[in-house]
Amino acid sequence: MKQVNFDQLALQLDEVKQQVKAKVGQEDANYIRKVIVWQRVFEWSGRVLLMLGFWQPLLWVVGVLSLAVGKILDNMEIGHNVMHGQYDWMNDKFINSRTYEWDIACDGSSWNRVHNYEHHTYTNIIGKDRDFGYGLLRLSNDFRWRIKNLWQFITYILLSVLFQWGVSYHEMAAERVFFGKKKGNRDNKVSHAELKKRFFSKGAKQLVKDYVIFPILAGPLFLWVFCGNLIANLLRNLWTSTIIFCGHFTEHVHTFTEEECKNESKGQWYYRQALGSSNLKGRTWFHILTGHLSFQIEHHLFPDLPAKRYP
Repeated sequence: MKQVNFDQLALQLDEVKQQVKAKVGQEDANYIRKVIVWQRVFEWSGRVLLMLGFWQPLLWVVGVLSLAVGKILDNMEIGHNVMHGQYDWMNDKFINSRTYEWDIACDGSSWNRVHNYEHHTYTNIIGKDRDFGYGLLRLSNDFRWRIKNLWQFITYILLSVLFQWGVSYHEMAAERVFFGKKKGNRDNKVSHAELKKRFFSKGAKQLVKDYVIFPILAGPLFLWVFCGNLIANLLRNLWTSTIIFCGHFTEHVHTFTEEECKNESKGQWYYRQALGSSNLKGRTWFHILTGHLSFQIEHHLFPDLPAKRYP
């Protein structure tokens, strides 16, 4: 790594974190509760408008967009941040990382293991960070070229379209639950049977909710609601995938070997987080819809601080 006074860097960033933590309080609690209210407004307005599409097709379009925004807010500004423990200090039964379950196919506990722990601990360490390329894409010269990389742009498009399912299957793929031989350096304490149970259980709930229950409740408007849910999920998947890729896999992010990160100090960990992430520019509404992951560097430095505090 570049010659940096890592001890001083750690002290400075620890001080920044403590200063921000000292400010966290009722304002942050009010903010996340307000976002949850708006998320529900967007979601349920969208679901109602989908059923009015037979009268005015434009209302159906607005309904799709409203439902998509509701799903994006649930996924990004609420789900992602709550599950990072950013609001655990509130001691709220609903708004906490231990019990929150988001509106996507991925089981929350699986995401916590692969993303919250592995990705944020071993960010961009080749062979340790399973989020880097998701085991599907060659994103740096650290990986040898394979014939499948000829069509990896198509793989990327498919991953983006089905992103919630890609995230859901991510841990199972890495653990070789269905295909391939498990790698010797994996030490997942969750059995394959449990992984499969959670994968199919959560996935089934999402499919039944969006493509059976709500369409049936719409009666003769079954297809209007079915298609609206399908497109809203697609828009959410594309948005989420784009934000994540643009914050993690840009031209100038650094990758690291396991060897150079051995016996890593806290200052070196901070430094690696900053080098392995990229920020995005935008207006306030943009930052909210990204879950403030537009401040990806700050998020990787302080993943458990309320994301609203990153700017």
